[in-house]
Amino acid sequence: RVSQWRESGRAALRAGKHLQPEGEVQVALLPRPWDSQCGTGSRVGLGSVGVVPPVCGGQGDSHPLMMAAAGPACVLGIDLGTTSVKAALVTGTERGPALARSCSRETQAHSDSPGAAPQGMEQDVQKIIRALNECLAALPQEQLQQVTHIGISGQMHGVVFWKSDKGCRWSESGTGPAFEPDKVSHLVTWQDGRCSPTFLTSLPLPQSHVSLATGFGCATVFWYSKNSPDFLKAYDAAGTIQDYVVAMLCDLKKPLMSVQNAASWGYFNCRNKSWNTDILKKSSFPVHLLPEVGDPGSIAGRTTSAWHGIPKGAKVGIALGDFQCSVYSCLTERTDAVLNISTSAQLTISMPLGFQPPEAPDPSSAVTYFPYFSGDYLAVAASLNGGNVLATFVGMVAQWAQELGFQVQESAIYPRIIQAALAQKHSKLSVHPTIFGERHLPELLASVSSIGASELSLGHVTRALCRGLVENLCSMLPVQHLEELGVRRVLGSGSALARNEVLRQEVERIFPFPVVYGKDVDAAVGAAMVMFHSK
Repeated sequence: RVSQWRESGRAALRAGKHLQPEGEVQVALLPRPWDSQCGTGSRVGLGSVGVVPPVCGGQGDSHPLMMAAAGPACVLGIDLGTTSVKAALVTGTERGPALARSCSRETQAHSDSPGAAPQGMEQDVQKIIRALNECLAALPQEQLQQVTHIGISGQMHGVVFWKSDKGCRWSESGTGPAFEPDKVSHLVTWQDGRCSPTFLTSLPLPQSHVSLATGFGCATVFWYSKNSPDFLKAYDAAGTIQDYVVAMLCDLKKPLMSVQNAASWGYFNCRNKSWNTDILKKSSFPVHLLPEVGDPGSIAGRTTSAWHGIPKGAKVGIALGDFQCSVYSCLTERTDAVLNISTSAQLTISMPLGFQPPEAPDPSSAVTYFPYFSGDYLAVAASLNGGNVLATFVGMVAQWAQELGFQVQESAIYPRIIQAALAQKHSKLSVHPTIFGERHLPELLASVSSIGASELSLGHVTRALCRGLVENLCSMLPVQHLEELGVRRVLGSGSALARNEVLRQEVERIFPFPVVYGKDVDAAVGAAMVMFHSK
């Protein structure tokens, strides 16, 4: 049975079925994540596979999704990512929710950070919203007109500031009313590095299970209050980029933030769901900028205007974390672990019911606990080293070739090193691939050991590098710990895993569980599914 799972997954990957073409009809029902709200541990499987017509509603009151307030008939999911924006229309069918249409656009929003260069990492909010408007304009109007709920996720940790009464301007576009940012700052992203270790140690200790880091919203606000206080005087509201969009759609005078995003900002106590206001006030932190906080899955408000054909009065969910929504889009069992290897890499498991994270952070711990839904937590080993390491290796090979007088495109190198590694089933070479360090060990760099004269081929090195990436994740969240928590299978996803058979082989070699491929994570779909399944 395990071999059948793996082979079907490999076949899907070879056929490209792990990728959903933009604007195409999804050919499988979306999974229903395990539902902790019912308290019974019930599960809903994937159901049968079949072509699902891209229609919203129209099934009448007997439709199963319309019964017992189980969910709306048509939901728009949005993810405001670091490099791109995606919108997904999820519709109700007799067999459950299904992806009907999706569209993504690169934001190309990187902007200079005059006050914090070169460590600063900022994005132009105008360009992010422009990409969002382009996505929505590309979706079918007849389906947008039937949207009743909107779920929004986005990049966590970052912060954008705005003037609450002048946050945006509404105007007519080719597909109906749309908004553009007005009195809004740049988005300071999670990648921002202006808060040095020295600066962070000068800040008060948070009463939170999350260690404070540069790029966290509260750390960035502290930086502005100490280095550029006049900057903050121009604004009276702040939030993540997804909180900003929700506030504009619902005309919220005070931003509303989910527990997921609040935890990612720092200085937030997940146990009592409150900011560390006493600690922050003593350090002259502008606490009036802190958003109100609500539970993920709750409704933030309703659209105060039609939006690209979406009717006025559509319910808008409180903004969510992109990581949680990505997991929600594919995690169907509490006994599943999710392995995602894209640019970076994450290994995620759900913690037992009733789990509470420690009251104080442990900066040396490789595992962090992310608030999920219904009071649950995810244990996450989030490595900074994933597909980016392989890309750096390919770039190094290309550079060496160039220095030797040869011109080889990186796109031609990648498939060749994979083929070379496939010919080498074993390698005693040991590669510790942490060229980008890790959050819990920022000074830890890469190393190579057990170098033998017979194992210096490109195939041996590539094989050892792929194995090292998987072993590094398992050193952060050991297999023994997964077994103790009852993990029964691993869901493999991510672009690096999809295109690299050697990496998949090493995953299957190291994990003693069935590995199921083809379940690509999708935060926009996850955000929509949260709206379907929220009560």
